[in-house]
Amino acid sequence: MSKTRMIPVYGQTPYCSIQQRIEDRRNIAKALRLEHSRKPDKPEDFVTYEDSDSDDETPAVQKEVLNTSYNFVDYVRSRETMDKSIRSVDQDYGSRHILTHEMFKETPISLGNMNKVFCSQWLSDRQVVFGTKCNKLMVYDVFTHSIDQIPSLISWRDSLSTDQQQCGIHSVQINPSRTLLATGARNTYDVAIYRLPTLDPVCVGENAHKDWVFDMCWLDDEFLVSGSRDTKMALWRITPDLLDSKEEIPTYQHISALSVKECRNSQKVRALTFNKVYQEVAALSLNGFIHIWCAETFKQKLSRKLPSSQENVCLAVQNTGLYAIGCRSYTLLLDCRTLQLHSCLPSPVFFLLDMIPDDMGV
Repeated sequence: MSKTRMIPVYGQTPYCSIQQRIEDRRNIAKALRLEHSRKPDKPEDFVTYEDSDSDDETPAVQKEVLNTSYNFVDYVRSRETMDKSIRSVDQDYGSRHILTHEMFKETPISLGNMNKVFCSQWLSDRQVVFGTKCNKLMVYDVFTHSIDQIPSLISWRDSLSTDQQQCGIHSVQINPSRTLLATGARNTYDVAIYRLPTLDPVCVGENAHKDWVFDMCWLDDEFLVSGSRDTKMALWRITPDLLDSKEEIPTYQHISALSVKECRNSQKVRALTFNKVYQEVAALSLNGFIHIWCAETFKQKLSRKLPSSQENVCLAVQNTGLYAIGCRSYTLLLDCRTLQLHSCLPSPVFFLLDMIPDDMGV
């Protein structure tokens, strides 16, 4: 986990320079080699290999080991006193320890008679909001295990028509300042906006789409883009005056899109993501194309055919320059600048994909 090259305070060797450590190290390495050479009935899913597993260590290496403390307390103490010891920490130790000891496990949650979870987002360190196929917006508390339903917002056409389209909530998105949440309304064709952290209703966006809204992405704290199965993309603005309601009983307003445009050369817009560095919106369509839109002008710039066109269902961006696309058999990594294929990684079926920090990957 940590290495600290100890400097002796008194004498020629530090306190950790004990010859028995070399013998213990050899015994551990021997046991590991025997364990790895054994053919188990079921192959291991995750195996790590340490440097000590290889050839016999030279006297120089043994001296280095004796003068090095692997105690994390020594590392912290050396850092606090800012002495001249050479020290380092293995950044991968935590994740490797969790994987090799099977500490990272899924915890199934019973949702009763609810039908499939389509999307989810963390509201806080204890609350998760998710949308279901049965058109319910729910909040789950991981501490108390309680589940609360948030009332869906009703649009004008939904209240006046008997033909109500309730085909599931496919997207839940939170704006950068985490003050607004965008998701599907009661009618799957419309967009609903809630205030955070109270989840009070703000507005419902309607009359932009004629089919299910599959995904949304925030451009900033006010502007939102939605994509639908009708191949249309809509730009919405949630203005500050919509948030100034001072009524005791929460109410919401009805808004229209600023612009609605067809995503050319697409069949059903399935996923959206905003690339902040390049100021562009990437859209993924089910006919195997990725489409790039200028976020500043809301105009389509280009489309490119993907190497795989089988069930392209999710899209994410890494600001250092990669788009990740999850499809039936692969995860495709594309260069944001040219949309050229960077890597094609075999994978199981993906329905949700996200990027973790730029220095760690997908």
